Amino acid sequence: MTDNPPPPVLPTGKLPVNELDRILNLLPSEDPRVLIGPRPGEDAALLDMGDTCLVVATDPVTFAIDRIGWYAVHVNANDVAVLGAKPRWFFVVLLLPEGTSTSQQAAAIMSDIGRTSAEIGVTVCGGHTEVTSGLARPIVIGQMLGEVPSGNVIRKEHLLVNDDVIVTHGSAIEGTAILAREMKGDLQGYVSSSLLARAESLLFDPGISVLRAVRAAMAAGDVHAMHDPTEGGLETGLVELVTAAGLGLEVFADRIPVLEETSRICQHFKLDPLHLIASGALLLATPPDTTAAVTAGLHAARIPSAVIGKVRPASFGVLLRDRGCYRPLTPTARDELARLLDRS
Repeated sequence: MTDNPPPPVLPTGKLPVNELDRILNLLPSEDPRVLIGPRPGEDAALLDMGDTCLVVATDPVTFAIDRIGWYAVHVNANDVAVLGAKPRWFFVVLLLPEGTSTSQQAAAIMSDIGRTSAEIGVTVCGGHTEVTSGLARPIVIGQMLGEVPSGNVIRKEHLLVNDDVIVTHGSAIEGTAILAREMKGDLQGYVSSSLLARAESLLFDPGISVLRAVRAAMAAGDVHAMHDPTEGGLETGLVELVTAAGLGLEVFADRIPVLEETSRICQHFKLDPLHLIASGALLLATPPDTTAAVTAGLHAARIPSAVIGKVRPASFGVLLRDRGCYRPLTPTARDELARLLDRS
């Protein structure tokens, strides 16, 4: 008689999509008021409240160390906003490592959360704080609630074949900024001090919030769907955009904006910019007759954008066209940042 082999250990980062789908299917889903529940490709729940819908998103901050309170507010607000909702109420869990944390550190993180929430019109309503054993650094877990009139919800199921796919800013803004801040010593001497400074500043300019872009796009024209690509990068975000609608996608590699700072830093660490954490970009799907109005509205708000793809029938697949050849777009098993940190 032989022992069964131990199950494989999961790597750091998001669960693989097939594993996530498997465990989410273990959860009951019986309440008809839950319009969007737990499923791959969706970052927020949608609850029917009658004339309005409640949107709820929960996300931790696990990669960044600097400004983690600021991060927690923005990444959760983004997930609420892409459903067309206004972020309103925030709850926070602050876990501090045993043996090294101070009251001043806890106060600094909470003050950052308070200031950031006030800047975007959000009220902090509660949560939990504790010092926890087994942590190497502070962890902030946020939960953002927002609301939207029932008729104004923007859902991925509204996607249509031939919709244009737009991206704002470009690939891997957040990942570039984190690498410049956390791996500065490795980059000095390889990139210029001015490029490194620009990369660090991407955290705040253009920043990781998509709220302005969401408002500008919705005010300018018809938007069928929106998505906030985060861990796994722009490539994973593009797949997630069409997954819920069960449609295909054609993406044109030569149209995807990649900043010089991102390109140079990714070259140094041998990383793929399309697989690097991408908060700060917004993916939008628009009908072709309103695409020009939406991109003009973004331009008027000083938000650069590019049309990088087309929604296709499911039979087409989800493909990247690069120099006349196609390859499948797939959610990456691990974000490039997690892979690099494990190498370090």
